Amino acid sequence: MAALAEEQTEVAVKLEPEGPPTLLPPQAGEGAGEGGGGTTNNGPNGGGGNVAASASSAGGDGGTPKPSVAVSAVAPAGAATVPAAAPEAGAPHDRQTLLAVLQFLRQSNLREAEEALRREARLLEEAVAGTGVPGEADGAGAEAASALLSRVTASAPGPAAPDPPGTGASGAAAVSGLATGPAAPGKVGSVAVEDQPDVSAVLSAYNQQGDPTMYEEYYSGLKHFIECSLDCHRAELSQLFYPLFVHMYLELVYNQHENEAKSFFEKFHGDQECYYQDDLRVLSSLTKKEHMKGNETMLDFRTSKFVLRISRDSYQLLKRHLQEKQNNQIWNIVQEHLYIDIFDGMPRSKQQIDAMVGSLAGEAKREANKSKVFFGLLKEPEIEVPLDDEDEEGENEEGKPKKKKPKKDSIGSKSKKQDPNAPPQNRIPLPELKDSDKLDKIMNMKETTKRVRLGPDCLPSICFYTFLNAYQGLTAVDVTDDSSLIAGGFADSTVRVWSVTPKKLRSVKQAADLSLIDKESDDVLERIMDEKTASELKILYGHSGPVYGASFSPDRNYLLSSSEDGTVRLWSLQTFTCLVGYKGHNYPVWDTQFSPYGYYFVSGGHDRVARLWATDHYQPLRIFAGHLADVNCTRFHPNSNYVATGSADRTVRLWDVLNGNCVRIFTGHKGPIHSLTFSPNGRFLATGATDGRVLLWDIGHGLMVGELKGHTDTVCSLRFSRDGEILASGSMDNTVRLWDAVKAFEDLETDDFTAATGHINLPENSQELLLGTYMTKSTPVVHLHFTRRNLVLAAGAYSPQ
Repeated sequence: MAALAEEQTEVAVKLEPEGPPTLLPPQAGEGAGEGGGGTTNNGPNGGGGNVAASASSAGGDGGTPKPSVAVSAVAPAGAATVPAAAPEAGAPHDRQTLLAVLQFLRQSNLREAEEALRREARLLEEAVAGTGVPGEADGAGAEAASALLSRVTASAPGPAAPDPPGTGASGAAAVSGLATGPAAPGKVGSVAVEDQPDVSAVLSAYNQQGDPTMYEEYYSGLKHFIECSLDCHRAELSQLFYPLFVHMYLELVYNQHENEAKSFFEKFHGDQECYYQDDLRVLSSLTKKEHMKGNETMLDFRTSKFVLRISRDSYQLLKRHLQEKQNNQIWNIVQEHLYIDIFDGMPRSKQQIDAMVGSLAGEAKREANKSKVFFGLLKEPEIEVPLDDEDEEGENEEGKPKKKKPKKDSIGSKSKKQDPNAPPQNRIPLPELKDSDKLDKIMNMKETTKRVRLGPDCLPSICFYTFLNAYQGLTAVDVTDDSSLIAGGFADSTVRVWSVTPKKLRSVKQAADLSLIDKESDDVLERIMDEKTASELKILYGHSGPVYGASFSPDRNYLLSSSEDGTVRLWSLQTFTCLVGYKGHNYPVWDTQFSPYGYYFVSGGHDRVARLWATDHYQPLRIFAGHLADVNCTRFHPNSNYVATGSADRTVRLWDVLNGNCVRIFTGHKGPIHSLTFSPNGRFLATGATDGRVLLWDIGHGLMVGELKGHTDTVCSLRFSRDGEILASGSMDNTVRLWDAVKAFEDLETDDFTAATGHINLPENSQELLLGTYMTKSTPVVHLHFTRRNLVLAAGAYSPQ
């Protein structure tokens, strides 16, 4: 069967407003990525069709942000397009002329032209500053000045000049004060293009930007202004503290003002929100310029614009303050390194903001969650169910289960009709059902008739599998869909598979013995099994590092495992041998999971990338790039058209399998995300993290719709019951908690205003939704599973305190 087409590799160059362009790393087929550069997605467009570079602030009068298109090295705003005129006048005279022209443009209300000219004026100022004495320009300074003026006089009467890419037009960057902008690399008036994605190119934006002794004054001035502003604006503008603090500290370190940097850090780090403490710990270790070059966290912060969502009123207030105070230092950072997503309407409250912030790169841009997602389920194949029960008793053992399908059967007659939100049946190629799959679906339907209807008055029993003597070495668990096998991945590089039914595990006979078997006999599937190999446990050797992920195929013929050794291995459960080792990740692979239809699987790891594979391809079909830290967990949507990834950058992303685009970015967790699960109807996603919270998301609208508080440690496992009525969560705090999913998702009011602005109002009803808490003696809960009849199976390794 044809797998998804593999996409071609290409390289895009993104221009920064100043300084050399950074080269986006080539991935398997790319377009523009989220995060304003440095991250790529495959597919014709980046996440949700965004373009590569985004405007750093509002255009015109603080209006809507202007995206700029990914361009191959072009000079910003006419730099070096006009030959320099002969040096005629000294810099002081030129400065006066320049100021006069700027004043005229402002009076004429030609804001965009004024802003474009101001930005170019920085080239002039750097040339003047280079002489050391203001007003004594050398030949190069005068030449740059006259070249700039000749361009100004040529363009002044014409229409307003467009904004340079990545800038917003505004009259804030005052011309007075030397050396405001970052020093342009190479010659004045030309653009240097780096061939390599050099770290120094990324860092060059932190070139000398101002008087180091003034940084504390600038920051405390802004802090005082925000703290004295009205309550409604204070909550929104307080979001600026953290990104400004980081960038100002990094500027001081990069320019080797180590004492000032230390003093700045000590004075203001206590003001930052508690959920940034881990990031600040990393930051505090960067005390010298040399430390910055190898630090991924720092480079991520530098290359991806920190996103802040602020109302227009609050933004205008901030802009006016910075203009009045002529606080260029902070305004430059706002322009260069922040993406301000402005919305019309009431400012958000502190609670609304706190619910959404906390990730490494701020909130998601609203347009990142606008693209259409087909969250409905695919139509079930028509299978005739025989009425005679006795015929099927013997098939229970041989039937090959179809993973996660029962979730859809629970809808009953609805599954026969096409769901209006479902993707087209042939949107991605899916494997055809084999006879054994059909047999298993019949078994599944019969089990469904005996399924217990769960609810607040009918809670499931929980059967806990405790791994003893694992010496904290249990690193992954999975259970087959029919609950007959359980697999554990261990720190000693082994994968162990147990049968949890009376039926023992047997391997297929050797080739010589197989040739003697009558292939036409009815019990041929029994005869090919070697009784001498029967045992409750099989150990699979092959990995050379701890095994962090395990996943059974829906038909129970294969097992996937992912390891610290950078590989994903496919094991046969007929022969209990390794069939393939998939190599693509260069670092530990934290998780892997089979598609609900088999054939495809996804893996995510320390290289901050998730990969989509097909079992018969040794290269990945898609590379999902965009996270700023490790991809800790991966999950397929029940319709197999989407993959969700949870990351240590504290965001969850939803990727389209068809084209590799990122179609949703969910922010709100305050710690690395370790567990994900989709609701059986495909509409909702539940996520768990080290912050102990479980967040609930509406995939269609791209909004957070619930928050479940109760766990006191990392939430390692989440699972919905087969009919979606109960959500079970397992944690490192040694508890399993059951939540009322029906109540959590009922009465969801998602009006257009909420969807447009992200003003979410989360009900404080965790205690009402909590149906039960079940303690273990001393066993963290690593995995949860609902059987076809809605019994809960939980697993973990006993860890004596």
